[in-house]
Amino acid sequence: MLSPVGDELVTSVALFREKHWMLHGYCFPFVFLYSGWLFTFVWVNDLQNFELGAITGVALLLLQALTGLFCFWSVRVRSALTLKKEDDVDKAAFAVVSPTANNGSAEIVKLCRSSTKGLDESPSAKSTWFVFQKTKYLYDEDKRYFRGLSFPVDHSFGFYNSWRGHETDEALQSAEDHYGRNELEMVIPEFLELFIERATAPFFVFQVFCVGLWCLDEYWYYSMFTLFMLVTFEYTLVQQQIRNMAEIRKMGNQPYMIQVYRKGRWKPISSDQLVPGDIVSLNRSQSLVPCDILLLRGQCIVDESTLTGESVPQMKESIDSVEAEDFLDMDLHGKLHVVAGGTKIVQHTAPTANTGLRGPTQNTCIGYVLRTGFNTSQGKLLRTILFGVKRVTANTKETAFFILFLLIFAIAAASYLWIKGSEDPNRNRYKLFLECVFILTSVVPPELPIELSLAVNSSLIALTKLSVFCTEPFRIPFAGKVDICCFDKTGTLTSDNLVVEGIAGLNGRANAADQTDVEKVSVESRSLTQVSDLPLETVQVMAACHSLVTLESENDALVGDPLEKAAINAIDWNVAKGDVVVPKKGKAPGMKIYHRFHFTSALKRMTVIAGYQETPSIHFISVTKGAPEILKPMFLNPPADYDEVYLEHARRGARVLALGRKNLGVLTSAEVREMARETAESEIEFRGFLIISCPLKPDSKANIKDILVSSHAVCMITGDNPLTACHVARELRFSRKTCTLVLTKTGDSEWQWQSVDQSKAVQVVPSGDISKELFGTHDLCITGEGLAYLLNEKHEFLRKILPHVKVFARFNPKQKEFVVTTLNRLGFTTLMCGDGTNDVGALKHAHVGVAILSGIPDLKKKFKKSGIENGSQEETLPRGTGGASGPPALRGSGALNVTPGGGRSRSRLEGAGRRSGAAAVGVGGPAAGGGATGQSARQEARNRTQEELQRLLKEIEEADGPQLVKLGDASIAAPFTSKMTSVLCEIRQIVFVSEMEEVLPRAANRNEGLILSHIIKQGRCTLVTTLQMFKILALNALILAYSQSVLYLKGVKFSDGQATFQGLLLAACFLFISKSKPLKTLSKQRPLPNIFNPYTLLTVMGQFFVHFFALVYLVTEALANTPERQAEKAVDLEKEFEPNLLNSTVYVISMALQVATFAINYRGHPFMESLGENRSLLYAIGGTSAFIFAVALNLIPEFSDSFMMVRFPDPYRWVLVSVLLADFLGAFLIDRTLLFMFGEGKQRIR
Repeated sequence: MLSPVGDELVTSVALFREKHWMLHGYCFPFVFLYSGWLFTFVWVNDLQNFELGAITGVALLLLQALTGLFCFWSVRVRSALTLKKEDDVDKAAFAVVSPTANNGSAEIVKLCRSSTKGLDESPSAKSTWFVFQKTKYLYDEDKRYFRGLSFPVDHSFGFYNSWRGHETDEALQSAEDHYGRNELEMVIPEFLELFIERATAPFFVFQVFCVGLWCLDEYWYYSMFTLFMLVTFEYTLVQQQIRNMAEIRKMGNQPYMIQVYRKGRWKPISSDQLVPGDIVSLNRSQSLVPCDILLLRGQCIVDESTLTGESVPQMKESIDSVEAEDFLDMDLHGKLHVVAGGTKIVQHTAPTANTGLRGPTQNTCIGYVLRTGFNTSQGKLLRTILFGVKRVTANTKETAFFILFLLIFAIAAASYLWIKGSEDPNRNRYKLFLECVFILTSVVPPELPIELSLAVNSSLIALTKLSVFCTEPFRIPFAGKVDICCFDKTGTLTSDNLVVEGIAGLNGRANAADQTDVEKVSVESRSLTQVSDLPLETVQVMAACHSLVTLESENDALVGDPLEKAAINAIDWNVAKGDVVVPKKGKAPGMKIYHRFHFTSALKRMTVIAGYQETPSIHFISVTKGAPEILKPMFLNPPADYDEVYLEHARRGARVLALGRKNLGVLTSAEVREMARETAESEIEFRGFLIISCPLKPDSKANIKDILVSSHAVCMITGDNPLTACHVARELRFSRKTCTLVLTKTGDSEWQWQSVDQSKAVQVVPSGDISKELFGTHDLCITGEGLAYLLNEKHEFLRKILPHVKVFARFNPKQKEFVVTTLNRLGFTTLMCGDGTNDVGALKHAHVGVAILSGIPDLKKKFKKSGIENGSQEETLPRGTGGASGPPALRGSGALNVTPGGGRSRSRLEGAGRRSGAAAVGVGGPAAGGGATGQSARQEARNRTQEELQRLLKEIEEADGPQLVKLGDASIAAPFTSKMTSVLCEIRQIVFVSEMEEVLPRAANRNEGLILSHIIKQGRCTLVTTLQMFKILALNALILAYSQSVLYLKGVKFSDGQATFQGLLLAACFLFISKSKPLKTLSKQRPLPNIFNPYTLLTVMGQFFVHFFALVYLVTEALANTPERQAEKAVDLEKEFEPNLLNSTVYVISMALQVATFAINYRGHPFMESLGENRSLLYAIGGTSAFIFAVALNLIPEFSDSFMMVRFPDPYRWVLVSVLLADFLGAFLIDRTLLFMFGEGKQRIR
């Protein structure tokens, strides 16, 4: 195995060379098998026992065909049968490449060889490589394994700044040979090629094989109908696959001309000819960035919504201000300095300094090409969509084990049939063998793979209509098994609409040595100074310490961190072009930002060097903001009550940032550029604590309440202060015990658990039972520093308490990822919900990762144009002279019903509008004082409102059909991407129409705006649907195994029409089950997580025995009521079908058992629609039940004649109906009793 180390796509590579075709496993062994068959059948038996010889020959043909087909189905089998293992890479011709989990399937790829000059212009050398999932892997001669291409993403910043592009044709050609072209293209196969691929799939071949068997047994109608349906279904899937491929092909960047610096000059080339190492010119354009580019000079604002889903443009800065000795780290520097391929530059600022390489024009930025093609960020997302998980199924391994379990019964029944049937020397062995094969194939109904896919696809479509996009559909059933839900706080639970409360710590900034009245100073320090009363020094910190930028193309819109926007708006300053900040009013001097030391999760602070005009020169200052505990050692004069002040505000849930300022005096431009961060952040003056309140999102409480009530554990993983996080956790009911303990460092190496108010302390590892003394009676909070301590000192203790920790605070992205992966390793099913920015690792590793993004349309802006925002409807509608006002606002009394059944909601809304509009005609009479003019004005306003609402509803309904996940919908952050975090809340704020009063309150009660609840509901519904399908499948298989073995020997068989009708009913019922919708609210009860559990096994066996006894009893009664002349006749299995009392009885009871199986095992509440609400299934079961009773009681004799059944005699038919009812009742009681005892999943974390 030549396995690449640490590769995110490939786990192993095995080398092979091809065998001669005669030595292939599906050829060479069968030469001897056919020779042995011919010798035995022709020479030894002299063509006697023809039936046995023919059956043996057909079996050999089928075995050979199956062996050949396995080469299509399994890469492992194909490599074993057609290839030979090869250790020498120079002799190998093929490689078997195995991907990592959930990244597609293994493939056999061809090895390629080429002689190219090295990138460092070393002499030509032979290189061996292959391409797997659009990614090139090169053989490393020294380390003797294949590795992915090494792109220039780890050099020093000095290297990038001094690089001048490819200077020779040889260097350029070497780079092109090594990296390939910058292409994101996909070749769409021909229809016939795709159809053959699907027609050779295992289940399709199995289905066609079954159809052939049915034809041999004279079931022509049933066989042809089934074959037609199969081919039609596959044809439709292939057409859809081609359309999807065409859509994905459009997602790649279209080539366009771009300026590149090669061989010492700028020249235009096509963007698909770029290679890593190229120097390119960047500017604002309509085209997407062609590849991942490191920004060398200039500044850009980039729209990354097509890549991350995040609608807020991101600022990218050049590396000219970074230390030349530092090395590029994509995790650390990528977000700030790398412009990702597939994004769009919405604004750029040309470099101001004249040093370094100049662009082709003065108004361009300059960048270094890092990665191209499918190795870019956009390419990785496209690869996920293309190769992620092709087959949409659930419980794949359990499905295989369950089918094997049922196969045991089928083999037993087939063996019984063959042994008993062979006892009669006159019995046709061919027919006997055919019936044995029937029994074995009955274990897996042909529609099983379709039904399993439909169960997942139904959930996919429902989520897509809610703007929840999923790139890995196999994860949907995991949502039904979730044990613990992890949430990021900022931007996920709390809103971006931040409010600056004021500045704390300014009134009494005395050191302990100068303090005369500590209590008085403390009270003054904790009081808030309003923004209007702040000293100039503090205002300067708030005005300059940020990364905000103004977009010229969006009406001077301010773009950046919501916290920084809140601060700049609070002090009433403007951010102008060129990083200039000026006050809107007042005489404070404006400032220019000269250099930024950006915020990082590791440092937890940000520093900016700014300057303002102070005659006769520019005066420079350093301004800093960050976590209070981090900045405290850097302050020259922290107040004596520093900790008490910020802790008090943090405990009540406010976000607290310490502010600092340092006078730098007069500096030259070179001194500003060369100033180290340590210098700018040393000996700074304390300028107060910025206190910002973070209101919860409108739906956060309802969302968390739903999650808690539905038997899930919850925890918060945030980078915020532990006290702030604990307050939010308490408010959202994450923490429900009386006391929350925070793991706190009390000395150099001493740690202990302390309560939030520091009134209680507990040792890190209690001496007694930790469940009773620690997490059983307290809620726990761990900081990032505390996690590092427990990892190093008390790792086993950490594993025990981790599932019970409610708050993880001051966690960096890597630590967030560690929490999720550890919970996974402990056997819990995890859900992670974050905003998709610094939570990517955790979101990717969770079983269900949900990125809640803010990329929804700004509905408010659309409605502002119509004057119906936040009560402005009242201004639009004129008031009558008698004091009557326009229609009142629906102040939160209802919500627009945005559901998968959007069409029905729309029709009800429109109907309500018409009724209200008609009623309004008689309102504006003389009593109202409005007159005709008032009526027409109000009617006109209503019409405008109605048009706006219809336009909105039309946009919502555009997602009615199943959609392909596209760029901009999916996010690189997580398998699930949601862009409708609070859409109902948004609509509720903007819709104020009296016509909605009777519709919206009903919609509001449905609680349909909670995205996580929808994902979990769909997951539970899919999981329960799959499990009940397997229960029904098991019962049908067991009953068929008996009826096709024991009863076959008694001459029982069905007509072609009977078999067709029964098959149609089975397929229809499975289809209707897969279309079941989840309930509107999550239930407290949890579903069972897997197939193999006491309830499923016991209920299947219990119901089978009830059905078995009913079947045996009725067969005995039928034989007893059969006329003696018919009973004495020998059983002839080869004659054409003739109706008699026995086979008519068996057909009726088999239909009744099928109906009972579906009706009893349909789960319904509390996870999905009940049988009464699933009208399609109800009608199918009800109609079939009516048919059964009509035939059994001879109510409609024509039915019996049409389906070739005899009319049941008078006393016997009542016995038949009584046994059918008793059978249903007995199976129902067994199932419900076992459901009560074992049918509920257990909550694993309390």
